[in-house]
Amino acid sequence: MAVNLGGVALGVAIVLVSLLRWILKEKRRPAALVPFVLAHLYGMLAALAALGTWSALGAGTWIALWAANVAGYTGLVWGVGGTAPDVTRAHQLALTPGGYVIVFLLTAVLIALWKWAPKVSNWKLLAGAFSGVAVALSGNVAGVAAVPLGSSVNLAGALFTQAFA
Repeated sequence: MAVNLGGVALGVAIVLVSLLRWILKEKRRPAALVPFVLAHLYGMLAALAALGTWSALGAGTWIALWAANVAGYTGLVWGVGGTAPDVTRAHQLALTPGGYVIVFLLTAVLIALWKWAPKVSNWKLLAGAFSGVAVALSGNVAGVAAVPLGSSVNLAGALFTQAFA
């Protein structure tokens, strides 16, 4: 699936709103920003790993990207009179089998945080993951940042595979 400029704009808007909330309401405490940032990175990784696959994570990322594209297109075209061209990066990074193991483990951690961590705002986890999916496939800086993220996960997966295989 492709990402349009509206989807990326919505993802960046969520990041900006979260950053402003962190500055103005959460008094710039680093611990308050960590859940959003980690969920954002997870969303980018989920888009790299599962978009286009027939899996539960693939369906979730597809729905999130579709919603970001539709909402962002609506905001850009109908809201401010702009356009929303396709801005998908030409080449996506493929994960190795070990990289998929790490994605699986991180998914389990995110679900556990959502369910059992009372001090972690579920809103931050949802907004972070959604914005990560929205910007991960773009050709801009956020999309380029997904490449070292995917490479790091592949490396961690290789280490995991060596340790347990």
